[in-house]
Amino acid sequence: MTANSTSLQATDARIASRTTSRLLGLVILVALLGAPFVLDNYYLHAVIISMIFLLPAHGLNLIVGYMGMLSLAQGAFFGIGSYVSALAAMHFGTPFYVNFILAGVVTGLIALPLGIPALRLRTYSFVMCTLGLVVIGEAVAKNWVGLTRGDMGLSGVPQPVLGFGAHPFTVTTITGYYYLYLAIAVLMTGLFYALVTSPAGRSMIAIRDNEIQAEALGIPTWNYKLVVFTISAAFAGFGGSLYAHYLTTVSPLTFQMFYSTTILIIVLGGGAGSIRGVVVGSVVFVAVSEALRISPEYRMVMYGLVLLLLVFWLPNGLTPLIDRGLAMLSGPRK
Repeated sequence: MTANSTSLQATDARIASRTTSRLLGLVILVALLGAPFVLDNYYLHAVIISMIFLLPAHGLNLIVGYMGMLSLAQGAFFGIGSYVSALAAMHFGTPFYVNFILAGVVTGLIALPLGIPALRLRTYSFVMCTLGLVVIGEAVAKNWVGLTRGDMGLSGVPQPVLGFGAHPFTVTTITGYYYLYLAIAVLMTGLFYALVTSPAGRSMIAIRDNEIQAEALGIPTWNYKLVVFTISAAFAGFGGSLYAHYLTTVSPLTFQMFYSTTILIIVLGGGAGSIRGVVVGSVVFVAVSEALRISPEYRMVMYGLVLLLLVFWLPNGLTPLIDRGLAMLSGPRK
């Protein structure tokens, strides 16, 4: 076999792979747009929840998959974002898109000073520190009664109001929520993709693979860690905003370890460092979470078993299975 024929076969394989990916993407897009016409409200609710959790999962994927760190603080930042959005809407009457942006920005600004001392800790100490943020967040939400109403939480969070000028409209139906949150999920996934494929994203991967070598190349590793920690928190805050306006209520329960665990399972189960893996993981593992609602007293036990299964049988998450499926659709290599 000549070098030219080998090169042509490799080119054909790449073209086939791209074509398959595009066709698959088109099929998925059509399926997503048509889902409200074939799914009942229960399944639409599950998909909406998966789109909400996709945003903090993207944020955690930035830390775990692209920086090689582990954080358990996403649940805390998710809760902060939900409270920020709810308080802004209830006390100032700000529109949904303002609340959404505000939740991410404020959460990121809160994470920034917290990350300065936390990121100077060693691996296990850093993980415990992020776990502590979840505990502190829940304690603040319970005890700052004047702001958060304590255990009662905040109820009556306004539903999203869209449009400008004299003719705004309020999203009140589950189908309306579905299309709104689908648009936001696609937009935020696109922004995430732009970030991780940029020169900054390549620097993150360099730090993950070999931090000492990255420093030798002139990459400010600690600065990158701080920025990534902040952006990750902002993504969780964005998700918290969607959560607050969908359920129209928030409470200290939002800070429970269950949420951090769910987000972690989505990332590890889908495949850390893979965008499509996390997207698929958000659907699969939120569906598992919804199924476990029938026995809430055993939910965390079942989550622990899921984590063990992932560690032993799917250490790289669902991503290798997804890649294998795409390769099969592309046809056998010659």
